[in-house]
Amino acid sequence: MPTPIHAPPSGSEVCVAFTPSARYPDPLVEVLDESFLKLRLFSASVEQLATGLRWAEGPVWFGDGRYLLLSDIPNDRIVRWDETSGLTSVFRAPSNHANGHARDTAGRLVSCEHRSRRVTRTEYDGSITVLAERWRGLRLNSPNDIVCARDGSIWFTDPLFGIAGHWEGTPAQSETPWAVYRIDARSGELQRVIDDLAAPNGLAFSPDEKTLYVVESRATPHRKIWAYDVGTGGALANKRLFVDAGGPGAYDGIKVDASGHVWCGFGSSDGTQFERLDGVRVYDSTGKAVGHIHLPERCANLCFGGAHNNRLFMAASHSLYALYVNTTGAA
Repeated sequence: MPTPIHAPPSGSEVCVAFTPSARYPDPLVEVLDESFLKLRLFSASVEQLATGLRWAEGPVWFGDGRYLLLSDIPNDRIVRWDETSGLTSVFRAPSNHANGHARDTAGRLVSCEHRSRRVTRTEYDGSITVLAERWRGLRLNSPNDIVCARDGSIWFTDPLFGIAGHWEGTPAQSETPWAVYRIDARSGELQRVIDDLAAPNGLAFSPDEKTLYVVESRATPHRKIWAYDVGTGGALANKRLFVDAGGPGAYDGIKVDASGHVWCGFGSSDGTQFERLDGVRVYDSTGKAVGHIHLPERCANLCFGGAHNNRLFMAASHSLYALYVNTTGAA
């Protein structure tokens, strides 16, 4: 059984009971299209690695240390799960209500911070460098999710969630519309690349980095994922609908595997049909739903990791889950 990560002494943390499947294939790994069979490992099942968080988000894998970091946003901390021991501990607290994380091309941790309304980089010595906090003199809202490109540029979304109340940050007035930004690798210039999406959230590149996928988490009537062509200097063109969640479905964080499938944190947007929707929905590069990993909690974000980059880590509400798959994360 996973060791619970306890919240500050309030006694209100929730530890979710979970029993892994005793049979293969795991019935929690649902095949929606036969093409998903090549991604599913017949003899792998969903595992719960840790529980007892208030809102798990932003997982990122550190293969050089064989550990995973993830945010526990309301508890204002970053949690570390260690692969060698299976134990969890607090990596950083307070964390400025950090949310999404990634690693830059030099392997350093880059983080979106709600309370400080900025993007930071953790240096090798543990010191913090601020990468972005203002757009043309105006404060950012609450950077949410983040991805690094091979050219060293850093891309992040900036909705309002962290300034809406005390739960995920600090109440404040928005100074800029919600948007998607790019930090240029050479100049450090902050470029606004998308400004017409309602609460942009998760984002990820295709394996060749010629396509950027962005979640519009407050789109109406349904949540959506948009695709853009990526040009020179981060210029985006040819906005097109990649997929519509439909009905009560909702997207959050997303990742792409080496063959171009988009793996989406998924759940019910209105609290209904959660037993059918909570988990991870998988789409092929054409936007066709091919698989679904059912979890007992709504999945906020995910990442690939492990020794062969073929282990899917899923941050879902109060817990961290994992599943070995027959693919690897995009490089």
